[in-house]
Amino acid sequence: MAETSTEVPAVSTGTAREYFSEMGPSWVAGAIAAGPATMASLISAGALFDYALLWVVILSAFAGALAQYLAMRLGLLTERGIVTVVEESLGKWWAWILVLDVVIAAGVAQLVIMNTVAAVSSTITGVDARIWGVIWAVILAAGLAGRGYRFIELVAKLLVFGVVIAFLASLFVVPVDLGRAAQGLVPTLPTNSAVVAAGILGGAVHITLITMHSYTMRARGWTEEEYDLASFDIVASMLVAFGIYSVAIFLVTASVLSDPDLTTVGAAAALGPLVGPSAKWLFLLGLGGAAVSTLGGNTIVPPFLVADKLGWGTTVEDSRYRSLLAATAIVSALGAFIGGEVIGQLVLVLALGTVGTPFAIAVVLYLLNSGAVPRPNSTAANAGGVGLLFVSATLATNFVRGQLTGGIDLLSGLVLGFAVILAVATLLLAGKYVRAEVLA
Repeated sequence: MAETSTEVPAVSTGTAREYFSEMGPSWVAGAIAAGPATMASLISAGALFDYALLWVVILSAFAGALAQYLAMRLGLLTERGIVTVVEESLGKWWAWILVLDVVIAAGVAQLVIMNTVAAVSSTITGVDARIWGVIWAVILAAGLAGRGYRFIELVAKLLVFGVVIAFLASLFVVPVDLGRAAQGLVPTLPTNSAVVAAGILGGAVHITLITMHSYTMRARGWTEEEYDLASFDIVASMLVAFGIYSVAIFLVTASVLSDPDLTTVGAAAALGPLVGPSAKWLFLLGLGGAAVSTLGGNTIVPPFLVADKLGWGTTVEDSRYRSLLAATAIVSALGAFIGGEVIGQLVLVLALGTVGTPFAIAVVLYLLNSGAVPRPNSTAANAGGVGLLFVSATLATNFVRGQLTGGIDLLSGLVLGFAVILAVATLLLAGKYVRAEVLA
């Protein structure tokens, strides 16, 4: 990777109060990260391994912020969507690989997340989950297609704030052993904890979060002049809000839950007899808010990339994009009809997302160290990016191995095929960079 440049200097000024009022794009990414799949991993980690993986939970917030920072640099320095930049710098087939990678990972996630949202809504209200699936799909279509990006950004900020407050409040009614929690800050991996740790990190460093960021910043009209604001946005959302969300859920479950078979909804129900109904309902409301915010944020990701690849606009002013956005929202209602326990489905979502992430990170690193941007990455940024690439590749390997332990069936075979294609693409991209940027 190139080592001959520095980061863009701070070019904007403003008070913290102004930054708080203007921040937004990274909160949409944070809303997706703070979702039921991440929660399932956090619950499993706390219920299975006590406080031992607290250091992984904290690390995930820093890793997620770093991934968003790299994506932010690419978006601000090019002022274009990532698909357009890939097509111009690498070629149309590379752009199609990236689009298909995101559509598959985000599309499967959309169905499972809708199933989770419908299940939580049904638990709270007693109304059939399938009815809730249709209701939420209509709300999504009307809100997104009618009001566009700013609607989802506003909802994401409100829900993430609410979710963080809900889980923080639950800590006051759950007895946390601070001494044992402190021991969990020491890096160690208990036996059989690698896959759970991978799930925690995979929820923060995910292909949908990386690829969507250039589009959300474009929707806000951000350019290099907003570099400071964009950096503040990432710290506030991914590092602080997402970090608090993750730590709070983990501490609650590690403190009082010890059932390895608990699900996301089951964890909330189990809190009632253990520490009182207030903890149960705070946890359940937090889960519902997290699921809804993730559903809304995830809905906009495939339409962004597909529209960009087809040369359409990526705002609701373009009727083609608006129709694609509404169709994505409506189709997601099918997720509520899947039925079954969501925990296994969430594992598949994490698997697909995780095996797709190394390729996305490699693409961003390639572009940030090529002629695509006026200022290549600094040595520190590249070191962090390569570290992320290594971690994400390791997570992908662990997930694929986990999928294959029970033998290859149709589902695990699809995951394996998806992983192999993207692994080959990542290696080819690395070779292309060496030839073009190192040996040239």
